[in-house]
Amino acid sequence: MAKQGKRLKAIYAGFDREQAYALTEAVKIAKSNAKAKFDETIEISMNLGIDPRHADQMVRGVVGLPHGTGKTVRVGVFARGPKAEEAKAAGADVVGADDLAALVQEGKIEFDRCIATPDMMGLVGRLGKVLGPRGLMPNPKLGTVTMDVKGAVTAAKAGQVEFRAEKAGIVHAGIGKASFGEDALVENARAFVEAIQRAKPTGAKGTYLKKAAVSSSMGPGVKVDVASLSAGG
Repeated sequence: MAKQGKRLKAIYAGFDREQAYALTEAVKIAKSNAKAKFDETIEISMNLGIDPRHADQMVRGVVGLPHGTGKTVRVGVFARGPKAEEAKAAGADVVGADDLAALVQEGKIEFDRCIATPDMMGLVGRLGKVLGPRGLMPNPKLGTVTMDVKGAVTAAKAGQVEFRAEKAGIVHAGIGKASFGEDALVENARAFVEAIQRAKPTGAKGTYLKKAAVSSSMGPGVKVDVASLSAGG
């Protein structure tokens, strides 16, 4: 613990924790503080002026990051026949129907994103108690219940990020790895922010984007000036 405390103390000394930095500068600081022995994820977190407990204030969706996430995404697809073959050809890691459902029921979930054709939802619906808590339940609004299996698998593999506001109105996502260039991380961050802006619910009142911060997996959060989150900022 002493070693960890010493490391963080040294990092904290390198920037003002109370200052809100422009996005480009905040990313630079977070990236420079990613000194773990693995390629840390750079994450952005935002506090939104919403109350997700109300249906008309939920913020949820997906966004494709222009430079990907740097993470290998395992994709599972519930499909039969030609659509199952289409999924395999597109690079899905696990494809099946009743056989895949049986594996999921046993807790053998070897995928990070789950896609299903509409005719499979009767089967997949019975897996809600297993897939739901893990955020893996296919949803037509997120493009994961679709006949365009190839497009959905390709998007998931290419760095599509799913987001959902938590109880406190906080939404966050990984926007790349510390090994990414600063420009790529900034462009990914802005693509994510734009998606959050587009997903602004009708019930949101007052200031929508209240606070923001970026951090690396093992590093402290760096406050971001909200005005700098837009492309012109």
